[in-house]
Amino acid sequence: MLNRSLNQLLGAALLAITVGACKTPELVVKTESRNTPASYSTAVATSDSTNMARVSWQQFFTDPNLQALIGTALQNNQELNITQQEIEIARNEIRARKGEYLPSVSLGGRVGAEKVGRYTLQGATEENVNIEEGHATPDPLTEFQLGAFATWEVDIWHKLRTARKAAATRYLASMEGRNFMVTNLISELATSYYELLALDNQLAIVQQNIGIQSNALELVRLQKESARVTELAVKRFEAQVQHSRSLQFRLQQQIVETENRINYLAGRYPQPVARNAQAFNDLLPQAIQAGLPAQMLSNRPDVRQAEQNLAAAKLDVQVARANFYPSLSLAAGVGLAAFKPGLLVSSPESMLFSLAGDMMAPLVNKNGIKAMYYNANAVQTQAVYKYEQTILNAYVEVANQLSNISNLEKSYDAKAKEVAALNQSVEISNSLFRSARADYTEVLFTQRDALESKFDLIETKMQQLNASVNVYRALGGGWR
Repeated sequence: MLNRSLNQLLGAALLAITVGACKTPELVVKTESRNTPASYSTAVATSDSTNMARVSWQQFFTDPNLQALIGTALQNNQELNITQQEIEIARNEIRARKGEYLPSVSLGGRVGAEKVGRYTLQGATEENVNIEEGHATPDPLTEFQLGAFATWEVDIWHKLRTARKAAATRYLASMEGRNFMVTNLISELATSYYELLALDNQLAIVQQNIGIQSNALELVRLQKESARVTELAVKRFEAQVQHSRSLQFRLQQQIVETENRINYLAGRYPQPVARNAQAFNDLLPQAIQAGLPAQMLSNRPDVRQAEQNLAAAKLDVQVARANFYPSLSLAAGVGLAAFKPGLLVSSPESMLFSLAGDMMAPLVNKNGIKAMYYNANAVQTQAVYKYEQTILNAYVEVANQLSNISNLEKSYDAKAKEVAALNQSVEISNSLFRSARADYTEVLFTQRDALESKFDLIETKMQQLNASVNVYRALGGGWR
């Protein structure tokens, strides 16, 4: 009766200890918001779900030279290849996590020798041991072992499986990170390519303008000889020619730097970049189909990456919580052991085996486990804010670029009319100057304004093309 009561008391105490050990602290968990506005315009709502982000980059960029550059960059870009190795590291992390919840089995052998004092407990025991079949105990005592040994932490609470799932989720996040890098790489390469075409056209305008200004300079010199103008007019026209030549050299340097930036993105050493500069003025921005803001959640790689990181952070909280629960470990071994190699085959005398199980639960001083638990929850909360921040940033990027495209279209139309008017004014001012009905300063100012307006028109065209590329990137296009 007494033994029975004692066993019940011990069982109740063990149950109380286990329950106390399994109690986890309360956490304030933040839930992410996936809500987005109904449209990218606060004034007009739309239900059109057609989204250009699902168009492949080969279809979006029709210039064969640009397509070739993008293909080369996707193969050779060093930053992209570095990211690919990070993906391999994440994949190996999954393998490592998977191995943690599977039994670990090893084969091995052991050879050793030991000399103990005769008047010790072990020495006195060995002195009195009688080995059959005439096998005397060697001195010092040698030992030979062969066997297989296994250890296994039983994943009762799925802690190890959850850790593997978290590693797999981070692997998916690294894949989305690579996709986001592909999107940015394509966008940066395309904008640099359009910038190069714009610089080529600006250089052609400057060179054409230098010819016009040089002819005007010769005309002024002739008029000076006939005393129709002074030396001041000649010097002003000479200065204008030299200014244009200086601008020419500056544009040539910008072209070299832009080519080198394109070659760097393509992962190759500086070389001429194939392009058709004459086709720049015929390029038209792509028709924009932005779809719905909610589609960013599945289209934008950085949003998808933030979502995967959030899921991994939630799994980490589960892993940290499982540290409060008891853990069960099993260890087993089977093999042969003897003090001479020839006796290893003497069965069953040389056989050995072991089997043990350990169940451990934290009871006192759980501050370390609590700290890990609180940190995991803080990281999860941080991942929620990052996820919401990524969605907000994506929406703002798209809204800004859509507005930019609309305003650039209007700006280009106005700038084209300005260029046409100034071209006519150049012809008129030259004609009036030849007939002495206009001052030379009017010719200079008109030529300068015409040159600046042509530069601005090309700049606006480049900004239109780049805005179209930026919308494509902001919507999440290019990585498919």
